[in-house]
Amino acid sequence: MESPTLTTSPLLPGRWRRYLPRLSWATSFGLKTSVWSELGGSVGDLGTYIPIVLALTLVNHLDLGTTLIFTGLYNIITGFLFGIPMPVQPMKAIAAVAISESQTHLTIPQIMAAGISTASVLFLLGATGLMSFFYRFIPLPVVRGVQLSQGLSFAFSAIKYIRHQQNFATGKSGSARPWLGLDGLILALSALLFIVLTTGSGDSVDETETEPEPEPHRPRHPLRRLRILSAIPSALLVFLLGLVLCFVRDASIVKDLNFGPSKIHVVKISWHDWKTGFIRAAIPQIPLSVLNSVIAVCKLSTDLFPEKEASATAVSVSVGAMNLVGCWFGALPVCHGAGGLAGQYRCGGRSGASVLFLGIGKLVLGLVFGNTFVKILGEFPIGILGVLLLFSGIELAMASKDMNTKKESFVMLICAAVSLTGSSAALGFGCGIVVFLLLKLRESDFSSWNYKSKGSADIDTGLHP
Repeated sequence: MESPTLTTSPLLPGRWRRYLPRLSWATSFGLKTSVWSELGGSVGDLGTYIPIVLALTLVNHLDLGTTLIFTGLYNIITGFLFGIPMPVQPMKAIAAVAISESQTHLTIPQIMAAGISTASVLFLLGATGLMSFFYRFIPLPVVRGVQLSQGLSFAFSAIKYIRHQQNFATGKSGSARPWLGLDGLILALSALLFIVLTTGSGDSVDETETEPEPEPHRPRHPLRRLRILSAIPSALLVFLLGLVLCFVRDASIVKDLNFGPSKIHVVKISWHDWKTGFIRAAIPQIPLSVLNSVIAVCKLSTDLFPEKEASATAVSVSVGAMNLVGCWFGALPVCHGAGGLAGQYRCGGRSGASVLFLGIGKLVLGLVFGNTFVKILGEFPIGILGVLLLFSGIELAMASKDMNTKKESFVMLICAAVSLTGSSAALGFGCGIVVFLLLKLRESDFSSWNYKSKGSADIDTGLHP
């Protein structure tokens, strides 16, 4: 008797059928390195997460407890599905509009409307297969230009965090950071040098490589020393130091803490909120999410984890599903950022275990402290956040190192320059595509077209004397 054949609904594209069997393979939390390395990787993207969440909490009254619980669940689920340190990052364009436009700050319903609108577009593009279609035809130099511009943008912001006082409530830099103090320049530079000493340029040390026998009167091979240094979870230690300093800087925050999670409720969104949120925040966020949260993330995951490539369909649907659920309850609109993936990889994350640990930590903090955890984050040394953000940006920008020809580098740099100066990844992307097509057109061979045209003319002449 024949076994029953598995039929698939025609509503599901073929690429979905190829993706479904991979879920069981990608659910492993098997450690590629050590537990300490994965723990270090778990804090690699907090340099972008904490400042944005803190600013939205202070300015727009975002419920931090709800956000911690939902983003913690997102971390656990994405680590389970993708098997890599897939980050969960705030939607930066929505956050920038909500924070920076001081005359009329976006309300929580308007922020959630923007998140749901953006999520709906990404979910639709992923579910229909259009995102994968676009991903296959986008030139690599243009993707590298987007990554380079985003990485350098992170690095520039990180330097500002390190050098100057920051007011996240207004989004502006203040006076120069003092050398001494619990959030001084010496503290930030010490953390920076410590991470460089332990992790170097970010290259992994091959654990299978054997150390050669030392020759007489010659120093021992540095491989052993590199293995010892790379085993130190430097980013985790720096972050824990920052948490300790929160209580040292202001011990009174302990008295202000209230234990227990925030009350979760459904956000009521009016037609005016939908209109305002879509026009002011969703429109600038949608192209950024498509480029940086899907296309750049997929390409970077292929570079860093070729054995666990994340498809554009899966990433796009994941971003959509997260926000179509969480935003209705007031959770921060989030996406998968290439900078977060680069930061977690740079700090030691090599599997889904990295974001699993991060998700558990967020869940615990959200359930125990709720919205009052903002009092602790408000005392976190900004210089240390700048150090973590700097390594995320540099790692993301270094993805562009595989541009081997002058033509590829030219397209990449045009895209990056326009993105940085115009503050728009979509504008840089469009310019990069135009320049790439012009270079292709310039190198095209039109002789075959002339030959065909001449042949057609001869035929016409013979048929019609």
